[in-house]
Amino acid sequence: MGALDILVFLAFVVSVITVGLWMSRGEQTHSEHGAQDYFLAGRGLTWWLVGFSLIAANISTEQFVGMSGKAADWLGMAIASYEWMAAITLVVVAFVFLPTFLKSGIYTIPEFLEYRYNVFARTVMAIATMIILVGVPTASVIFSGAKVITGNFQGLELFGQDLGNITIGCWIIGTLAAVYVFAGGLKACAWADLIQGSALILGGVVIAMFAMNLLANTAPEELIQTARNSEVSVESLRESGAVARFWDLNRGPLPEGKTHMVRDIKDREIPWTALLIGLWIPNFFYWGLNQYITQRTLGSKSLAQGQKGVVFAAFLKLIIPFIVVIPGILAFNLFNTDLKNDAVTRNALIMSARSPDLYRSLSDGVKPDSQDPRNKSNLANIEKNLSAAVKTGKIQLYVFDKTFAVLHPEDAAAIVDHGRRQLAGRVDVPSPSEDADAEGLARTSEELAATAKSQLADRVAVETLVAHDYDNAFPTLIRKLMPVGWGIKGFVLAAIFGAVVSSLASMLNSASTIATMDIYNKLRKGASQYELVTAGRVFVVIFVVIAMTIAPMLGHPSFGGIFTFIQEFQGFISPGILAIFIFGLLVHRAPRYVGTVGLLLNPVLYGVFKYSPSIPVLSQMAPLQAIARWSFLDRMALCFGIVMAVLTLMTLISPLRKPVELPVNQQMNVESSKGAMIGGAAVIVLTLILYVIFW
Repeated sequence: MGALDILVFLAFVVSVITVGLWMSRGEQTHSEHGAQDYFLAGRGLTWWLVGFSLIAANISTEQFVGMSGKAADWLGMAIASYEWMAAITLVVVAFVFLPTFLKSGIYTIPEFLEYRYNVFARTVMAIATMIILVGVPTASVIFSGAKVITGNFQGLELFGQDLGNITIGCWIIGTLAAVYVFAGGLKACAWADLIQGSALILGGVVIAMFAMNLLANTAPEELIQTARNSEVSVESLRESGAVARFWDLNRGPLPEGKTHMVRDIKDREIPWTALLIGLWIPNFFYWGLNQYITQRTLGSKSLAQGQKGVVFAAFLKLIIPFIVVIPGILAFNLFNTDLKNDAVTRNALIMSARSPDLYRSLSDGVKPDSQDPRNKSNLANIEKNLSAAVKTGKIQLYVFDKTFAVLHPEDAAAIVDHGRRQLAGRVDVPSPSEDADAEGLARTSEELAATAKSQLADRVAVETLVAHDYDNAFPTLIRKLMPVGWGIKGFVLAAIFGAVVSSLASMLNSASTIATMDIYNKLRKGASQYELVTAGRVFVVIFVVIAMTIAPMLGHPSFGGIFTFIQEFQGFISPGILAIFIFGLLVHRAPRYVGTVGLLLNPVLYGVFKYSPSIPVLSQMAPLQAIARWSFLDRMALCFGIVMAVLTLMTLISPLRKPVELPVNQQMNVESSKGAMIGGAAVIVLTLILYVIFW
């Protein structure tokens, strides 16, 4: 970071927060509409504020770290389905979900459940949403934001603290996010989002341009090492430009090719079956029923303004893969060695803490480079781990994939041998042959872990060693591509930092809204508007402290990447919530108790399908074992289907005699926008064209 970069970074961050607070200065927290002003921006958001705010709240380091990391790994363009399917989802939300929500005048999504079903359904969803919102996406965005920012501040100290330390980064980011949501509420968030959303897209375009330029000028001999296409050659790359090189390096048959939207049915994250049902579930839940997203639309000035804003956001979603997913793929092509070195550090921190004797016995190839100044704090932590020699009382095993074994064959063999010695006399496991290849070593490590877990249960701890730190793909692009001292790097980092702060502010504002309006307001009947706003601010502080405490723990490989962690966790709630909202909105005679049943049934189903191998009573049931191996999206689809079937049966048995009458907000103009309808149709057509190109 040069002096101008730092100046630009600080100026951007300060100006965004200042604008947000300045534009929200007129809200009257003491007035009769104090809660509406604070939590819903006085229901005065215009379409362009709604659109940019939706994108800024959504696009954060969850995408820049998690999604680009999955693109750099094996998924490639397939991960873009989260964005392009979201575009179609948003159009449906604008014309199916939004009219009912705005007409009823609700503050929160759980509030709708009380009017349509009962108080219990509202309370269950409110508590579940609040806990998951704080513990999963909020903590995840703090962690991934710190991962991006701290990677560019390695070695710099502030008040004696290393700014490259991930924990310090988490607390700095979380604190700054809490400042303006605490003071200004949703209106401050929306105006800050307007600047940050624009800067975010511009910053992504800058990174993509620098990456494509470097791809065009990198020696073919280096690029060929990352080719997924066996037909590409050094000669063909030498004669190609940036776009042709991108296609030549990354196209190819599944599962190697990265330019495909469709993955094999056995893919563990996005098999083609997920495109039929599974992927639609988190999309509709996120964009239509997720409080921290829908809160922007609930603050719309009118239905027409809300619909225009949602359709505008849908169009912007079509752009996101070009500034997130493709750069992630390019990070693997351009900086493969850096991602390997980052993985070495990650693995070393784990093994030094869990198995110090094993770590000492391994080669320097799996230990961080002591000459690299960026490893200063990591090496200190490793030494601390080795001297502490913490004993967990469990048998420690490690699993790795074929790529890890190819990169570190001797160490992979030593790690497998370590596992066999740990299990000697406890379980009967085969020894690998002397000439075991990389694939055989990887398979043996997994078999040892699976056998030990099935026979020794919680007496075994299993850690995953990775060959590349794919979550570091985007941070590496910034660190390696952006010129120092020109101000460009400062702007890009500020844009991404702003995206983190924006998303966090949105999450904190929404979590505090749910805690205040769905829980506190129900317990404290008759609370004044000022008291409600004060309670909301107190909840902001509580929630950000909890999230900042959890965030540093999410760097562990057992989470399987930050994006997967976030999406998989949604499986416990999103299918059930989506099902009861579909019935609540479209099946007018569905009985009130189906809301409670849907909310409680889904987490039980998903838990059984996911954890059945670890539950003794269920571990012998072959169908459940097969389902446990499915993609989490396919498990979500199964849960959704079962819940829908149960709710349908309940409705057929005891339908309501008369449909439920929802409250009506007389002050809201609920006339639909014809322009938004035309724009929505155009977005759907463009989405289908993109799928044809990348199919």
